[in-house]
Amino acid sequence: MFSSLSIRNFRLYWFGMLVSLVGSWIQAVAQSWLVFDLTRSEFLLGLVGFLGSLPVFVFSLFAGVFADRINKKHILLITQNAFMVLAFALALLIQFKMVTVNQIMLIALLNGIVMAFDSPTRQSIVVELVGKQHLLNAIALNSAAFNSARLIGPALAGILVAAVGMSGCFYVNGISFVAVIIALLLIKNNHLPKKNNGVFLKDLNQGIRFIVDNRVILILISIVGMASLFGISYAILMPVFADKVLHAGVKGLGILMSSSGLGALLSALLLARFGMNLKQRGGLIVFSSIVFSLGLILFSQSKVFLFSCIYLMVIGWSSVTAMTLVNNSLQILVPDEFRGRVMSAFMFTFAGVMPFGNLIAGTLAHAWGAPFAVGFSGFACLAFFLSVWKFFPQLKKI
Repeated sequence: MFSSLSIRNFRLYWFGMLVSLVGSWIQAVAQSWLVFDLTRSEFLLGLVGFLGSLPVFVFSLFAGVFADRINKKHILLITQNAFMVLAFALALLIQFKMVTVNQIMLIALLNGIVMAFDSPTRQSIVVELVGKQHLLNAIALNSAAFNSARLIGPALAGILVAAVGMSGCFYVNGISFVAVIIALLLIKNNHLPKKNNGVFLKDLNQGIRFIVDNRVILILISIVGMASLFGISYAILMPVFADKVLHAGVKGLGILMSSSGLGALLSALLLARFGMNLKQRGGLIVFSSIVFSLGLILFSQSKVFLFSCIYLMVIGWSSVTAMTLVNNSLQILVPDEFRGRVMSAFMFTFAGVMPFGNLIAGTLAHAWGAPFAVGFSGFACLAFFLSVWKFFPQLKKI
């Protein structure tokens, strides 16, 4: 289950990222509650999510070219330091009672710009740290780290808001980046990108053509895009479900988010343990995507807190199973010289399309309520994934 952690570089990277991700989830939950507390607006919740992810849509494909041209460790050192500065800036604004929704939107936008360059680099550096033999295990353990943080972070956020106030959550996040910065400085990564004297836009165009010309890669990326546009945006409405639907407050919000994280963590650990023995991964990708859609529909109709937590566990398990297997399949199918650009396309459809999903979800929730918004998203995803299963049989062969 933990074989790739025997490799020193990946072990340093993994533990550093785990600490940082816990801090990031603390901030994500605290920020969503802060926005809702200041505005009581579902639309503004969606708008903040939109602004936080919009730069990934705009810049991530360009960031993939940088990841194929520049030492990835150097890119990550810059991005992690930038995240730290932004977290401390928001903490200070809250501490001195100067924070406004407009300031939160600006910092969310700046975080999104940094994320556009950070995410494709983080995805594509893994194979340089572990090699292809341990790739699925490493990707699954990265997912386990993300979802362990997703499990721990929201619960800690609820405790920290009560114990040290809202600003304390953002200070904790800022400090957490120190761990990953130290880890990156200790990593010995001698993998240098191939010298490339080509035109930047030409390299970008080559990457896009490579994806479009490869049918299986295009289908895999389309699955990610659909889940991001209509599925994953359910998370931005969690404060509304916690407050208005389930009447559970900020502590209930932490438990709801942690429930989804628990299901996701179980998925990641199972893939880390048994992933190398999986056959017909394409079939499992579509099956788990369908389960994800059904989970959204059931969650949208739940009025019982316990059932809502169970449905969120199912949603967490199925979404991570699908996304981890898509990630692994892409990296196996792609030549080294295109990895940064293909993984930037993965992040473009995963996080770049998400702002539009957040905006759609916020708008639907504002007009007809959060349950309708999530239920509609679930039915849209279900229709798409059933169509993929029927009309793209080549996916079953990977």
